[in-house]
Parts: sequence; structure tokens; C-alpha cells
Amino acid sequence: MTNPTTPAGHNTPGLVQAPDGDLMTLGEDGVRLVREGENSQDDPTFVAPKGRTAATVTLGISQSIDNSEGGVSKTFFPQIMTAFNVGTTEAGLLNALASAARMAFGPVWAIAADRFGRKKVLFIVTGLWGLWTLATGFAGSWTQLLVLYGIALVGTVAGEPILNGLLGSMYKASERGRAFGLVRSTSSALGIVITPILGQFGDNPDGWRYAMYAMGGLSVLSGILILIFVNEPKRISSSEIAELREEAGFFRPSDVPKLFKIPTLVGMALMLPLVTSLVLFGFMNIVWARNLGYGVKNGSYLYTAFAIGSTLSALLGGFLADLFTKKFGNKGRIMLFQLYAVAFATIVALTMYFARWWDSDVSPLPKGAVSTNNPSVTYYLMVFLMGLIFSIGFSGCVLPMVSSVAPRQLSATTFALLFSLIQGALTTVYSLVVGKVADVIGDLQLTLLIGVSVPYLLNALVWFIFYKTYDKDVKLQAERTRLIEEGAF
Repeated sequence: MTNPTTPAGHNTPGLVQAPDGDLMTLGEDGVRLVREGENSQDDPTFVAPKGRTAATVTLGISQSIDNSEGGVSKTFFPQIMTAFNVGTTEAGLLNALASAARMAFGPVWAIAADRFGRKKVLFIVTGLWGLWTLATGFAGSWTQLLVLYGIALVGTVAGEPILNGLLGSMYKASERGRAFGLVRSTSSALGIVITPILGQFGDNPDGWRYAMYAMGGLSVLSGILILIFVNEPKRISSSEIAELREEAGFFRPSDVPKLFKIPTLVGMALMLPLVTSLVLFGFMNIVWARNLGYGVKNGSYLYTAFAIGSTLSALLGGFLADLFTKKFGNKGRIMLFQLYAVAFATIVALTMYFARWWDSDVSPLPKGAVSTNNPSVTYYLMVFLMGLIFSIGFSGCVLPMVSSVAPRQLSATTFALLFSLIQGALTTVYSLVVGKVADVIGDLQLTLLIGVSVPYLLNALVWFIFYKTYDKDVKLQAERTRLIEEGAF
């Protein structure tokens, strides 16, 4: 049950190949990346710490539990709605809290890890912090739940930059692709197992409480495993500290004006308001459980189908991008994104709004009922297909394109500004708006159709601007990098 604020397609990605040949790992929210093996230079003095394979698996377990912990409220929100008599406005508020916590506290935890040690801080934020999730299960009112789970989210969003920093210290540059792959595969596999297991609580009206207890306890257990199996190298280079801060969203404001001298990056900023997919994952379990009557348990099974598809999606995006680039050159990625945008808009409409086409007996869930029907095999396949399409645009197009035009010195600032700050802020606002609008008009499915599918169709049109800018900016990247070194850009 990966965190819908950091959805499965972005949460469990594989490695993608940058145009310059470097391996890049998609970040947890799908819109950040960690460059592996910069310049492919291994440190000749590097000494591998003891037990690093066990440590790597432990970090993968920790990441999966963090993701699942952050997603409990989304999967079980239909039960929370009934327990506290709240609506989609409150669901949007929880989703917004998760997004806001990532922006506000990511840098704070990075500073703490830099000062006090990454292992110690990771033990706190992924381990002991789980007690807040456990405490959320005891909430007696909506206000108590909001406060307790809000505090819990502050910890669950902190782990990935610190975790990636630890991996970078445990492996040589040439080995990090394998290490990140092991963490991602461990996290993905465990997440796919955890989701349907937690879903068994869906038949109990208080199932959301038990899910909170379970994930809070597992979080504490993961912290203990970190203390036992993870050995942090004593020597931390300045470059590793810089990478940790970059992943957490640090950037130099003085560099921002330089970015907007690059037309393709301006275009990326303009198209981000139309990337509304991250909002979808805070509400789709409500659609499944309540609007379509599948219930929480079946909703967890559907999310598993989506997660399996989205795990493969990043790899599919890289493969398709290679084919399009080989055949159409730099225009290939633009063409692929436009096709992806139309395909994703269509599949979201077919699964979220036109579900009756695949399951004729869907009906809303009456208050107090567990479910009214079960998803058909066809509908499961449609949800899997939605996951399979989900990450293609970012893994195959957006991230490599930004990497291809941003001057090397501005790479961290580019990704932090576009995807941590701008998209994070947009997701926070959109979550609030979608929740409120759905309550006002009384139709969450229609809200998602208008708020997700329509913007993606519009984005396919916006992307025509890149046919005029992208190829030129790719060719100018090296020159702009040189000018920045000379202080002339």
C-alpha cells in the first residue's frame, strides 16, 4: 500500500537511462532523481562496510514500511469517513498534509542527518516515529486523528533522501545501480504483500485502527532492524552531504533565474499544473470502496493490481523512450509523452468514471455495509493497465529531457525547483480543491474525470511547444555548462 502521495508507479521504480548514459533512479515521488555514478569514477580508497547486503535489504524493508504507513489513511479512509462522519474535503486535507510535510520537513531531516548521523536519524524517523502512527489508531475524533497522523507523516516522508545517502556511502559509484535496484525490488515486493494483508481488516468497521496499530508496530520493528544491520561508514565525503541535501529539496535561489533562460525548462514549469495524477491516488480508494461499492478489502486488492502494473511502468517507459528516440531523434520523447498523456487520461476515465462498462452491477456502498459487489477480472485488468501506463511519461520523457537540457551545475536546483517545490505545492493545493469540489457537487468520480483526465488531454497539446525548444536546448547544454563555469551565463 504505497503512499498515494508518492504512488506506486513512482514509489517503486526501476533505474532509467539518461540520454548521456548515466543511470538515474526515480525518487519516491516519481519526480526527483538520483544520479548514479557521476562521471563513473570510483573512489580508490573506498572500503565496503561489513554486512552491506543485509543492510541494503533492511533499508528496502524500511522504505516499504514507510510507504505503506503513509498510505494507510488513503486505503482505509472510507472507514474513517464513516467513523467520524467526514467527507472528501477531509480526505483532501490529509493528502495535502502529506505533500506539505514532504516539502517542509525534507530539508529539516536532511540537516539533522548531516549533523547527528544518518543511521541515528533514520532509526528515529522510520522506526520510533511509527509510535505516532500507532497512536493514531486510538484517535477518538477527527481532530485527534488529523493531529496524530499529521505528526506521523512528518516522519514517513523523511526517509528516502537519508536512505539513498546511506546507500551512496556503502557502495562504490559503479555498484550503486545494483544497490538501488535491490532496495527498490525489496520495497516493491514487500509493498505488494503488505497491501492485501492489511486489506483483510476491511471487513471490520474498526479495521483502520488495526491497520494503524500494525503499521506503527512494523515501523518500530524496521527501526530496530536498522540499528542491528546497518553500519554507517565513519567517513562521509562533502559530495555525499551535498547529494543528501539535493535530494531533500535544497537549492540555491540565486540559480533560479538562470533556469528560466532555458526555454525547455520554462515549458516544463508551465506544463506541471496539468500533471494532476498525484492527486488521483489520494481519492481512488474512496471511489473503489464507496462509489463503486467494492469495499475496502477489494480496494486493497485493486491497489495491488495497480502497484504491480506501476512497478513495471518505469521500465516500460525507458524501453519505449529508447525506441522512439532511435526512430525520431530528440522529437521521440515529446511524441511519446503526448501519446502517454492521451492514454493516461483515457484509462483514468475508463476506470474511475466509466467503471460500469466493465462491471454492470456496481452500486454505491450503503452506510454500514462492507461491500455491494466484487470487481470483475476485466476491471482488475483495466486497473493493472492504468498502473502500467502511469509512469511512462516521467520515466521515459520528463526526467531524461530535464537532465538533457539543464546545465550540470544547475541539475540539483532544476529538479528541486520543478518537482519538489512547484509540483509539491501544486499537489498540496489540488488535493484540497478536489476534496472540497467533490463534496460540493456530490460526485467524486466526475471531479476526478474533470480534474485528472481533462488536464492530461490539455497537456498533450501544451507539449507541442517542446518541438521548437527541446532539440535546440539539448545542443546548447554543453555550452551553457561552460558559460556557467566561466560566470558568463
